[in-house]
Amino acid sequence: MDSKTQVAHKPHAVCIPCPAQSHMKAMLKLSKLLHHEGFHITFVNTEFIHQRFMKSRGPNSLDGLSDFRFETIPDGLPPSDINASQDIPSLCESIMNNFLAPFSDLLVKLNSATSDNPPVTCIVSDAGMAFTITVAQEFKIPVVMFYPISACSVMGVLQLPSLKDKGIIPLKDESYLTNGYLDTIIDWIPGMRDIRLRDLPSFVRTIDPNDIF
Repeated sequence: MDSKTQVAHKPHAVCIPCPAQSHMKAMLKLSKLLHHEGFHITFVNTEFIHQRFMKSRGPNSLDGLSDFRFETIPDGLPPSDINASQDIPSLCESIMNNFLAPFSDLLVKLNSATSDNPPVTCIVSDAGMAFTITVAQEFKIPVVMFYPISACSVMGVLQLPSLKDKGIIPLKDESYLTNGYLDTIIDWIPGMRDIRLRDLPSFVRTIDPNDIF
């Protein structure tokens, strides 16, 4: 079997983290493990994150291997200082509204006849990048949602719809941050008996009903 045939038969995972440091580190570790098991890897950064890597590590730092490559997509935000962190609420909103189309275009490019990598066989997506489910359905390939946070944090995040439905969040006003309301007991989470509202992820501490949960 020649090298081109070997490449064509490799499973190809497109790994896309949420563009935040801890999420990216966790996804990169998972990607390296998959690569070690024989996967061709395409690791997707935003253009902003890519520029920060270039500035920090040098212009050739992400050249990678022939079967571990880095690609970029735009984040849909106005140009900003690469030495400063991006505004998280704006980034979250842009992920929901602006990432789907460029990510879909990237998969078209990766699957094109002129591409020298194997066809994409699966997507490994940060759970915060839910648009990847739509893209996976479009291309009829599997998608695996990766939660790079602890199991108890996942359980906490999954309660947000129930907290909203029960009227517990959003908070009525800023006084609820200090008046003891955050000590409200949340008693329905399996395996987390008598946990307090303040113990849940910080997304619950909002007074804006239109805030992103």
